[in-house]
This record gives sequence, C-alpha cells and structure tokens, in this order.
Amino acid sequence: MPDFDLVIRHGTIATASDVFSGDVGITGGQVVALGRGLGAGARELDATGKLVLPGGIDSHTHIEEPRGGPTVNADSFASGSASAAVGGTTTVIGFARQERGGSIAQGVAEHMARAQQSRIDYGFHMILTDPTPEILAEELPKLVAEGHRSFKIFLTYAGARVTDGQALEVMAAARRLGALVCIHAEHHELIEFHTRALLAAGFTRPKHHAWAKPMVVERECVHRVCAMAEALDVPIQVFHVSGGESAEEIERAQQRGLKVWGETCTQYLVLTADDLDRPGFEGAKYVCSPAPRSRADQAALWEMIRRGVIGNVTSDHAPSRYEGPDGKTAVGLDAPFTQIPNGVPGLAVRMPILFSEGVAKGRIDLPTFVAITATNAAKLFGLHPRKGSIALGCDADIAIWDPAKRVTITQALVQDANDHTPYEGFEVTGWPETTLVRGIAVVQDGRVVGAAGHGRFLPRGPYDLIKPRGVFPGYFNPVDGVAV
Repeated sequence: MPDFDLVIRHGTIATASDVFSGDVGITGGQVVALGRGLGAGARELDATGKLVLPGGIDSHTHIEEPRGGPTVNADSFASGSASAAVGGTTTVIGFARQERGGSIAQGVAEHMARAQQSRIDYGFHMILTDPTPEILAEELPKLVAEGHRSFKIFLTYAGARVTDGQALEVMAAARRLGALVCIHAEHHELIEFHTRALLAAGFTRPKHHAWAKPMVVERECVHRVCAMAEALDVPIQVFHVSGGESAEEIERAQQRGLKVWGETCTQYLVLTADDLDRPGFEGAKYVCSPAPRSRADQAALWEMIRRGVIGNVTSDHAPSRYEGPDGKTAVGLDAPFTQIPNGVPGLAVRMPILFSEGVAKGRIDLPTFVAITATNAAKLFGLHPRKGSIALGCDADIAIWDPAKRVTITQALVQDANDHTPYEGFEVTGWPETTLVRGIAVVQDGRVVGAAGHGRFLPRGPYDLIKPRGVFPGYFNPVDGVAV
C-alpha cells in the first residue's frame, strides 16, 4: 500500500518565508507531509532541479462577465481557468456585478452558474453599482454570510460608478458585516473634463487614452478613499495602483496605521504609455485603466513591492478580442479612444512575467515572489491557511517550475479564448510545467489536462485581518452613531 496519493520528490520548495529542499506528500487533496525520503506515493513526480511553489492566487480577474454594447468578454470560465493554470495559477477571485437598478443577489447567482465550468478554484467580489438602502440592508448580509466577503466599487465609469456618498454607505455596510472593500480609484469628473477637451481638440487615437488619465486623477482619488476609510475605520484595498505617486498615498496611509492595502498588476510593471502609441490601431490592444505609465513608475512600483507597500500583484484579466464585431476594432480602426473596450488579458503570463522580471533579474527574492502571487492574497481575502502556501493541512495547490526555462510568450502559448496577447514576443525566464489543484493535475508538461468543472467555490468566513481597528479620527463613530 502506498503511503500517499502523490509524492513530489527532490524539489526546491518555496513559501513566503522559507526555501528548502525536500519532498511533498499529498493525500486527499491536501499536503500531509514535508520532508526527505518520504514513503511511496501511488503517483510520483520528480522535481529534481525544479521549484515547487504554491499555486498562484489571482484576486482580480474578469472572466465571462456580461458587458453592454457590441463587445463581449472573450473568455468562458472553462477557457479562462485553463489559461490561468497554464501560468501556475490555481485560484481566481472574479466579479459578480449588480446591474444598475437590479439585484446583486441575482448577479451573484448568475455568475455562480457560469463558474461551474472552472477548472480551478474560485471566489467572487461583489460589484455594487447601485447600493440602495434595500440592497445594503437586505441582500448584502445574506450574501456575505454565504461567503462572498468582499465588495468592489468604482469611482469612475458612467455605467458603474458610485458617488462619494454612496461609497461611504458601502464602506459602512462592509464595516458592519465584516467585509473588505476594494476600490477602483480614479477621479471621474477630472477624467471626463480631460476627455471632452481631448475630443474637441481632435486627439482621439489610442495613445490619447493615457492623456485622459494622467497620474493626478489616480493620485487624488487614492488620497480621497484613504481619507474616507480612515474616517469610517474601514479596511480597504486599492486596486491596480499604476505608479509611484498613488503608491506613496497608500504608504502614507499605512504609516498612519490604517488598514489600507495596495495592489498592482502585471501590465504596470512591464508596459508603458508608449505601447498605446504603436503603429496603426495596434495601441488599442494596450488600452486599460488606469493607463500604463512610465519606466520611472515601473521602478517605483518594484521599490514599493520590496518595501511591502504593494503586497499583491494581479492580472486584472479583462479580455476583449481585437478582430471581429465584438472586439476592440468593433467600431472601426479609426474609433476614438473612448469607444475602445478597456482591459487587457493576462491570466497565464502574470506569474511567469513576475518571476522573470522579479526573481530572475534580482529585483525580488523567491519568498517575495510567493508572497505577492499567492500568500498575501490568500491572507487578505480570507483563504489562508487553506490556500497560498505549502504547509501541512493546506490544499495541494502547487505549481512545479523550471526556473531556467526560456520562453517567448505567444497567443497560442497562453491558451485562452482571446485572439491576441499584449505580451506577444515578450521573453521570460522561468515557466511552470505542471499545475496541481488539490493534488490533481490541471496542466501537465504545458498541456491542459484538467476537466472543466474541477474547480470549487471558496466561501470565505470572518477573519481577523480585516477587522476594523476601533480607531476614529475624532470623538464619534459615524457608522454606529456612538461616541468614542
């Protein structure tokens, strides 16, 4: 009789705190033994010369989300989760959207049904676009109790944005319910002012998308939401921090003791505004929000990662095809930047690019890589210790990496349902060969072998990290209406 269902032998195992050599014993989908010379497994994998890493957690993914207008999200959960696993990611947190005037409970139910085809494990943030008193008092408590323990709000985009007053109501509800608020922080009116002026002046090409969103619109809004969170004593995460100035606002909040976390995305570490100025209409492939910025901003973000100010790096995977009536060229090759679908795909390339640009180039060490791709997200979103590490009792979500393998990224390699990758031709060092979800191979030797539907929903209960501090800037708790 074998001692384990699976043994991974002779690998270099890395967590967010340690790097060591040994074997991993897996039974019942969990890590049950770590050591050297473990007993026999019913199956065995030789990881000699390889890294054995926790499977990635991508906590900012748009997969199979309905959109208004002619464009569509290119991926289904079957294709998107396959692409994620190709890049070593074993858990995604996506978004269930409330349609304006509609029910968030309905949005969650519809998205839960779509996610049944996921090959990897998943959870959701709830996007609130119309946080009425009824939604906040009647629907949200039940949904949070069911395990949907994070909200997202937009402070820009005409069809999704909430006002500052509504944002405060959402934050107050999150504080009462024990949920985390995640925020797309850009100054809506300032973007609109820039956009009207650009169009009037005839500046309509893809590169002008970045002109409409200079850093000041992000920096100001990040400062504002940090102040709102401080006033209500509400933990928040700021999504897709794109450069040094907005990251500095988060650092200042953290230095005051606030529970404010920062996230950046792959694109802000390797793309710049110059990519939106590629020949012809090619720049449309790089239109995302906030817009990519400068090499100096990239350097600032890496420094903020090293300092721990930015603790989570995601893909913000938002795939639109380039060709066809539902893609980025749907309105034509002379479409103004305002009519180009926002977002870039990136599920498969997130971890390889971070490994190559971070670990292989000496910007960060291996434990930091594990932290920003898996462990920190697991802790922040209430999945730890089940997810995000290789330790006794953890789910056996594991990616086996060849750290020396040189790969040129192509659309065929990423294996999603899109028709392009903005990282076409990008060379990386280090690539995952095998990806396990709860001990079952979803990708083996670069081939997707896991079945659609293998993924499980991950309900998230209460956890200490996002508990309020109990500190207010004045003498009054405005959420509960009591003196402090």
